[in-house]
Amino acid sequence: MGAKIAYFGWCGNAMRARLVAGNWKMNGSLAENQRLLNTLKAGIPVGGRAGCAVCAPFPYLPQVAAALAGSGIDWGAQNVSEHGAGAYTGEVSGAMLKEFGCRYAIVGHSERRGHYGEDDNRVAAKFVAAQRAGLTPILCVGETLEQRERGETEGVVERQLEAVLAAAGVAALGEAAVAYEPVWAIGTGRTAAPEQAQAVHAFIRARVLGRDRSVAERLTIMYGGSVKPGNARELFAMPDVDGGLIGGASLVAEDFIAICAAARK
Repeated sequence: MGAKIAYFGWCGNAMRARLVAGNWKMNGSLAENQRLLNTLKAGIPVGGRAGCAVCAPFPYLPQVAAALAGSGIDWGAQNVSEHGAGAYTGEVSGAMLKEFGCRYAIVGHSERRGHYGEDDNRVAAKFVAAQRAGLTPILCVGETLEQRERGETEGVVERQLEAVLAAAGVAALGEAAVAYEPVWAIGTGRTAAPEQAQAVHAFIRARVLGRDRSVAERLTIMYGGSVKPGNARELFAMPDVDGGLIGGASLVAEDFIAICAAARK
């Protein structure tokens, strides 16, 4: 396993973790991965203000585990089954991921919701299954462009969040991270302005605050939506933005290293 995330407080905020996690999506090859991992391992130091992780496709998890062992970088999966075991061909359980040293599992990514029909209840079940296996879920929430233009951002995010709260309870969020990913800013080159991201992050924290102040104060809320080295520092400077879930830039070693460095400032 990589280094544990350190907790820091600043600007009057409670102590909470910062995290930058790369989501490779369905990309990579053994040779490309090795070059990327070697560069990341050399460029991202152990310890510091923010934790860093990579979430790789299932077949590459053994390679990632071997390459990053003893480094300052954790690793995780991009998905997890809601089932623990059984006749579920093609599924991968949390226990299997845990055996490969995974610390994290992404649940509810917009591409899983949109392309594969994962509804709020299934996402909530995956969240519960991940925690039951000893993984830390990274719960993705966010709205489409049409929903934002109709003024439905808060309603959509609240609905997605409430499904998990109903299934797992508010205390479970204290052992997880939430990633706000505006769907309209994923892979499009468009990015929410720092103030737009902050507004939704503050809304998420406020919804949790209504249930449990201590959980809300330590909840890590990441931003996912075309984060680049050029905008990372400004985004991470927002008081409720605690890091990022990074897509395309996580496949470029220099970019991902720069984004991780921005989160540690």
